[in-house]
Amino acid sequence: MAIAIVIVLLVIGSLIFHYVSPWWFTPLASNWGAIDDTINITLWVTGIVFVLVNLFLAYVVFRFQYNKNRRAHYEPENTKLEGWLTAITAIGVAGMLAPGLFVWASFINVPQESDVIEVVGQQWHWSFRLPGNDGELGRTAIALISEKNPFGLDTKDSSGQDDILILSNEMHIPIDRPVKVLLRSKDVLHNFAVPQFRVKMDLVPGTVTYLWFKPTKIGRFEILCEELCGVAHYTMRGSVVVDSAEDYQTWLSEQQTFAQSMAVPLGDMEKGWELYAGCAGCHGAQGEGIKSLNAPRLAGMSSWYTKRQLAYFQKKIRGTDANDTSGQLMSQMSQLLADKAAINDVAFYINSLKPDEAAHSSTGDLSKGKQLFRSCSYCHGEKAEGNFFMNAPKLSGQHDWYLSQQLNNYKKGIRGNHPFDLYGSQMMLMSRLLHDEKAILDVVSYIGTLDKGLSK
Repeated sequence: MAIAIVIVLLVIGSLIFHYVSPWWFTPLASNWGAIDDTINITLWVTGIVFVLVNLFLAYVVFRFQYNKNRRAHYEPENTKLEGWLTAITAIGVAGMLAPGLFVWASFINVPQESDVIEVVGQQWHWSFRLPGNDGELGRTAIALISEKNPFGLDTKDSSGQDDILILSNEMHIPIDRPVKVLLRSKDVLHNFAVPQFRVKMDLVPGTVTYLWFKPTKIGRFEILCEELCGVAHYTMRGSVVVDSAEDYQTWLSEQQTFAQSMAVPLGDMEKGWELYAGCAGCHGAQGEGIKSLNAPRLAGMSSWYTKRQLAYFQKKIRGTDANDTSGQLMSQMSQLLADKAAINDVAFYINSLKPDEAAHSSTGDLSKGKQLFRSCSYCHGEKAEGNFFMNAPKLSGQHDWYLSQQLNNYKKGIRGNHPFDLYGSQMMLMSRLLHDEKAILDVVSYIGTLDKGLSK
């Protein structure tokens, strides 16, 4: 009797939990309401079966509980009962599978008028490519990928010269236009998913997969990787921004083509030297950094990273937190650089400065620091040399006090909390692996042993 009551209570509790639970679908923002309908049909079918089977079980437990004066009836076969069970099961399975087949048929048949974008996944970053005026994407090859050509486009293919490259984790699309998304991976298996669009598909190395959808709501929606792609899998996030037609065209006009990116000069050394005069007061004439001014070492810093951080300061993506007084100062100083060309020149000059051996005073446990650094090395390199393809700067040779400060800033949300700082948000998540000040001291101490003999 008690077991029968428990089973009934479990059924009632499960139903109540389902209906009062806060965990429901995210708001639909695409044409794929049919996917929601298919899921709901599956839930109804399995829910009804769950209730009926468990209530029948409770009835049987109660009805046929042990009675020493009653003998069990043995009935090895019941053709009528078996027929009913087979028919009902077939109807239930068909009810779950048939709608999915129709939705899948629509899912793989892309409307001819669809716009095309390419999504490129790599550990742990998204980037995007759009066809130019010719409407065609150029050929790519993994072997052609370099710092100058991160998408690996074939320079001999004329159709790729006007391809529009989006190196950011943020992609814009126009509202109410179907979009075919081509999916390509540079390294391991990834998965492209936007919950509000109800679409997800694997990115398989060596092949191109695809999906399509039509956005129906203006807004910003998060891209997730729903494949376990490595130790920092949970930090691989991006954004899809759905714009009005006018806003989309404005954004598109600001983007760079492949031909333009290849034509950008490395920088003007003389102009960079002149511009750096405004930086030298804090960071030192040779970019050596000055602790008393809270200015980190810049000498030898990769140009691509310097340019990104200066752009972040200019756009108030970094340096706006009330607790980040040094960042606020840098945000003001960055306004002295008039345009992208100026940023390019000063970054080029900074990269040319010869780094000296930074002084390190941290006395952490090097053995523990080495273990903790394993998680960092996946992006920043085994020798903390940095990795352009991971968007991870060089850490070796940087002052230990600055590294400790920035790790604490990430942990406290002082740095990386801006919605447009997608790399910063990754670092905020990763910094939480360092549970206390002792862990930060240990890993920073270990990084301090890696700067000897390393080139830029």
